[in-house]
Amino acid sequence: MKTGGIKKYDAASKNLIRMVFIINNIIELLTTKIPLGNWVENLVNFLINNFSGPLNGFSSFIESIVGGVEAVLAYSHPLVFIAIFALIAWKLKGKKMAVFVALGLGLVLNLEMWDPLITTLASIITSVLVALVVGIPVGIIKAHNKWVDLITRPILDFMQTIPPFVYLIPALMFFGLGNVSGVIATVVFAIAPPIRLTYLGIQQVDEELEEAGHAFGANWWQILFKIELPGAMPSIMMGINQCIMLSLSMVVIAAMIGAGGLGKPVLRSLNVVDIGLGFEAGLGVVIIAMVLDRMFGRDS
Repeated sequence: MKTGGIKKYDAASKNLIRMVFIINNIIELLTTKIPLGNWVENLVNFLINNFSGPLNGFSSFIESIVGGVEAVLAYSHPLVFIAIFALIAWKLKGKKMAVFVALGLGLVLNLEMWDPLITTLASIITSVLVALVVGIPVGIIKAHNKWVDLITRPILDFMQTIPPFVYLIPALMFFGLGNVSGVIATVVFAIAPPIRLTYLGIQQVDEELEEAGHAFGANWWQILFKIELPGAMPSIMMGINQCIMLSLSMVVIAAMIGAGGLGKPVLRSLNVVDIGLGFEAGLGVVIIAMVLDRMFGRDS
């Protein structure tokens, strides 16, 4: 009897010791910081050290696009530019929109914010073009491939919930100070809506139309360009509009890493507490945002 009791006691002791050991390991695991920051830093350093050539080439390519767009926008006299923009607004949205564009851009010119406005427009045009060239095809592939949809969904969720300031860190590390870093950060920040709304638009196309296209012998490309994309165009245009607005929202933030444009005087006004300068530059951002939103977004 005594021997049996001792064995039971020994077994209970071993179980208790094993449980204490497991609990200690769990506590140690939970209280030990995962070196995630070190891992990311090592990855970035690896990419910079081993892919500096392609990164520099890509940086030069983006810089040349921004410089070319800015040169084209700054080529004509500001009044000629305003007249052309107002004419485009008249064709797209009517006379009232043309008057609004002329008055708004004229006010920016009067406030001596024209050069920053041109730089901002060049950065926005470049960012939006890159985001659309990448985003719309990804949205099309996402709509036709469930694996791409499953993979990209959490990535897009992450991109849309992370604070925009975080995008500046890798852009700054890979491309340094200047407009290129601002454009890259803006593209990453603004690319999600074109992808998601292109996907949504294609998903909402009536299946009976696609079946009719197949019945008449249409191939995949014909179905895409003659049925799916025309049917998805309202959703795609909404994605383009959101892409433009998100790009504009990065103007001031991108100025923190040396990007030019209207964000620069806003940032300078914050540093020196110049209320007047901040208001004038901020008004320029508001005007260009309203102009682009009305012209390429919803009806005025």
